[in-house]
Amino acid sequence: MAVETREYRAEAKFQRVSPQKARLVLDLIKGRGVEEALTTAAFTKKRIAPVIHKLLTSAVDNAKYVAGEQGTDLDVDNLYVKLALANDGPRMKRIRPAPMGRAFRYQRRLTHIILAVAEREAAHGMVTKVEEPLASPKASKTTKVEEPKAAAKAARTKTEAPKAATKAKAEAPKATKAKAEAPKATKGKAEAPKAAAKETKSTKKKAGK
Repeated sequence: MAVETREYRAEAKFQRVSPQKARLVLDLIKGRGVEEALTTAAFTKKRIAPVIHKLLTSAVDNAKYVAGEQGTDLDVDNLYVKLALANDGPRMKRIRPAPMGRAFRYQRRLTHIILAVAEREAAHGMVTKVEEPLASPKASKTTKVEEPKAAAKAARTKTEAPKAATKAKAEAPKATKAKAEAPKATKGKAEAPKAAAKETKSTKKKAGK
């Protein structure tokens, strides 16, 4: 079940401004914090802006007074503008002279301005502030000691990489020499049966003699 928040209202009735013009300023402060809304109303260049600034100050004062009378805890810094309305009031009928003895009718509009502030509450299950746990001194020492070691290892790997490359280049000609000597060995294997055949021929000649 949702908990209803207490609202603190202030009203300014029969203001000599049209509701449309009043809403231009009210839309700027709706949903904002009280301090931000006060500064916005103070620096807005509209004729109704000082009235809205005064009305918002009155709403905050009403909240303080009611909280003090009822003995409830109120965080003024946590207040925000929950409601900002500009309702249409009575209209005054006027006549403007027109050419050829005629008269044009027009209306002077009045506005009822209503402001309500309430204390902002955090959503259920949301964390508004996260406090980071303090790191233990042992952990900080180990990290400080391990950082230079890791840097030294990285430097060693960088220096060893070109050495390995030069070794591989030096061993490459040796492998080519071994490949070149391999055909010579095959030639020796091919000459071996020829020598054996010559020896058999020489033995046959000796036996014929």
